Amino acid sequence: MDGRDLVRSVKAVGSTGAAQSLRTVAAAWRRRRTDAAALPPRGAERARVPGVVREVEPGPGGGVIRFTRSELRIVVAVNGVVFWGWDGAGPEPSYALAGRCPEPDPRALLEPDKDGGWRVVAERMTVAVSRHGAVEVRTPGGVVLRRDLPPRWWEPVGGGAARWMQRSEVASDARFFGLGGRASGPRLRDGTYRLWNTDPGRAFGPGDDPLYVTMPVQLVVADAATHLVFHDSSWDGTVTLREGEEGAGSGHDRAGSSELRMDGGPLRCWAMVGTPARVLLAWASLTGAPALPPAWALGYHHARWGFGSEREVRRIVSGYQERELPLDAVHLDIDHYDEHQVFTVNREHFPELPVLAQELRRSGIRLVSIVDPGVRAVPGNAVYDSGTAEDAFVRDALGRPVRGVVWPGESVFPDFTHARVREWWGRLYEERLAQGFAGFWHDMNEPTSFTAFGESTLPRSARHSLEGRGGDHREAHNVYALCMAKAGYDGLRELASRERPFVFSRSGWAGMQRYGGTWSGDVATGWPGLRASLSLVMGLGLCGVPYSGPDVGGFDGSPSPELYLRWFQLGAYLPLFRTHASLRAGRREPWEFGAEVLEHARVALVERRRLLPYFVTLAHLARRTGAPYVRPLWWGAPEDRALRDCEDAFLLGDCLLVAPVLDPGADRRAVQLPRGRWYDTVTEQAYEGPGQVLVDAPLSRIPVLARAGAVVPVRGDDGGLELEVWAPAQGRTGGGLVVADAGDGWDEPELERYVTRWEGRRLVVEREGESGAGEPPYPVRVRGLGER
Repeated sequence: MDGRDLVRSVKAVGSTGAAQSLRTVAAAWRRRRTDAAALPPRGAERARVPGVVREVEPGPGGGVIRFTRSELRIVVAVNGVVFWGWDGAGPEPSYALAGRCPEPDPRALLEPDKDGGWRVVAERMTVAVSRHGAVEVRTPGGVVLRRDLPPRWWEPVGGGAARWMQRSEVASDARFFGLGGRASGPRLRDGTYRLWNTDPGRAFGPGDDPLYVTMPVQLVVADAATHLVFHDSSWDGTVTLREGEEGAGSGHDRAGSSELRMDGGPLRCWAMVGTPARVLLAWASLTGAPALPPAWALGYHHARWGFGSEREVRRIVSGYQERELPLDAVHLDIDHYDEHQVFTVNREHFPELPVLAQELRRSGIRLVSIVDPGVRAVPGNAVYDSGTAEDAFVRDALGRPVRGVVWPGESVFPDFTHARVREWWGRLYEERLAQGFAGFWHDMNEPTSFTAFGESTLPRSARHSLEGRGGDHREAHNVYALCMAKAGYDGLRELASRERPFVFSRSGWAGMQRYGGTWSGDVATGWPGLRASLSLVMGLGLCGVPYSGPDVGGFDGSPSPELYLRWFQLGAYLPLFRTHASLRAGRREPWEFGAEVLEHARVALVERRRLLPYFVTLAHLARRTGAPYVRPLWWGAPEDRALRDCEDAFLLGDCLLVAPVLDPGADRRAVQLPRGRWYDTVTEQAYEGPGQVLVDAPLSRIPVLARAGAVVPVRGDDGGLELEVWAPAQGRTGGGLVVADAGDGWDEPELERYVTRWEGRRLVVEREGESGAGEPPYPVRVRGLGER
């Protein structure tokens, strides 16, 4: 872009917002000029493949296989996962790992395989390497789950980061899931998916890609087994997927395929095999246990961009209280800041914010603050001044702070890839805590910088610490929000050590669950947006991020009463239940949509409050096992192909099946049932699975079914814990897990296990323990007795 381009761009935006637009265009011009000067053109490249095996060197848990032009290191870890890395790449350093790499399994040995290849046998898989560098992941029985063809590198002749490509084949019946938050999921059809965290700059719907959270994580489900592969490189890349096809009659099968292309970074991979539950447990053991949200964060949240004043917040809260609608949290967007500057308060419109926070807390309502990374670059701004003194901001190749444009205007950006900067940023939350905020919502942290041309982020040549290794934004971009989440989470642990932090982030990367969750970003208002909301939550859960949810009603526009209600009813069964909309969108309070919608929304809110103990239990199970709250129907039976292809319903834990209404005008819908008996939780009518059934879905509710034999912890009329037991079929047993929450501190509550069984015509509910079975210490309500 030259000066004439800049002038034409300014003229194009017109007089409205001219100053902001001028800053935006100038930032884009600076970014392009900076990249052109600091990133040399790639020029000529030399292609390379591994060659043939020359020698091997056994080592702990595996060993090193050397080829003519490369080498491959394979290590089986004690938790059953397998690592391999090309060209000397090791597991560390890695932003995805929770701490140090797990220790090698001394039982795993590198041994010869057929045709001049080698293999490492682990407890749950075998990794075989051909003499030309193809890598196969096999089940213990020898079934091939994945075959990576020999990789290819393109190296600049003049030196620099090499691009690389990895082609893989999977079983013809396999289905792809994962890659982070994808609006067109959860099953990923044929297509190309970019790995670059992106603010699309508008409300999105199915087909928009990429979005805010991308991860090089593939979960592949096939008849033989489920496997997860994670290519640990944070650089920009693409994944092209193609599902396979089974041959008819005597026809040949066509394998499914994946082609991963990365612009740089190490070619290294982790793999794990087993049932979906075992795979997610291994993934959590590698990348970290999900953070446990405080109990109030599992309730209902109301957010709005444009509250504008304390008076308006009180008016909205009073609206909920007067109508006796449960409300657990209120979120303040950027309009409560002073000139949109982070860690400030507009004293004119919010003169007594701590008083407001105390009033809300006495009513059981927490205040949540938005936090953006962009710091207004104006001397006298306390955050800018302290960050400058700390040398905290991202710099360009000439050592100058990189400037972009976000809501406060021209801004600089902390380098969260430096431990010292994270500590500085974490201390800033003390101001938020003093204002009375109990939770924190990270936004604009891809990071986003408004530009008139190209992608809206920092220059790719911007310099980052990367924990002292040094590098540029090409490597740091995708982990920027992850490091910001770590800064906030760790800072809050220091500042308010008695309570669990509540942090959720618009952007992130593999391992982000260690610090909190995410919401599904600015989803478009419309029925496609409603469907995309469910896809995102399920897909993120399969990538190890169990706590997420959409903007109920969509971020933009004005939903119809029917759309709003159906979205609200879905949100009541998702981990993060939050209404939120843009400054220009219609309101999202339930009473704004008429008396009928209000009454049906009340039912959804009351049911969410009743199920709060169940959500608390699911949160603790996610922390201990990595299992998401929201699970695809195939979770317990991945070999069931009908379930594998079902994307419009989900399991909430093991006990409930939720079938949201995703199309206008529907008052009945088909539901694909897993094996066993299922009860409609309203009518108590029983259905037998596996198979498809047609169930009622009146405007007043969406279908929710309970598994026969399930024990569901619920909130009783007196506010205490009760057990809702769904009768098992005659001659069958059941059970469930319960966590009696110990509060929002750090104590680990006991995980209680209950079993149900028939003794003649009497249904027995017992608690299992080390000293044997005993009577439940809570009231028990048995349902489904009419269907025996």
